[in-house]
Amino acid sequence: MPRRHWLIKCEPGSYTIDDLAGDGITSWEGVRNYQARNFLRDGMQIDDPVLFYASNAEPSGVTGLARVVRAGYPDHFAWTPGHHYFDEASRPSSPVWFMVDIDFVERFPEVVPLETLKATRGLGKMMVTQKGSRLSVQPCTKAEYEIVVRLGRRAAAATPSRSPAPGRRRSRE
Repeated sequence: MPRRHWLIKCEPGSYTIDDLAGDGITSWEGVRNYQARNFLRDGMQIDDPVLFYASNAEPSGVTGLARVVRAGYPDHFAWTPGHHYFDEASRPSSPVWFMVDIDFVERFPEVVPLETLKATRGLGKMMVTQKGSRLSVQPCTKAEYEIVVRLGRRAAAATPSRSPAPGRRRSRE
């Protein structure tokens, strides 16, 4: 099966690229949109590359890279009464929600802002650049992925070498 490329969104108040750098590997759980769930369950495969996007940030944009290290599996938090992601319709015998595990790859020295993505040739059809695009898990083409990686690394070439900021550990509820 050919490798697919992805963009995942997260608000900085919930989880950041620095958190992922500190954790190394994390589960990407809590997605509660059926289309995004289908991408997690049916589309994301081991070694698929991922653009990590900070949404509702100043500025919103791509902050780094990750990769899928475990393909879609049931989101067991949906089965835990009292948990933030609990859903009584989901059961171990018939799970509704799914998650994947991702691994940190790289932190860009600067955010590649949404405005830059919108203004960059070759990204005009990228889902994240479309008005009203709110999905937290989105496919992107290999060409789109490569353009964004070049934009992120171009900032690295212009920035003096520095160590990534230490990540904070995400608390598990």
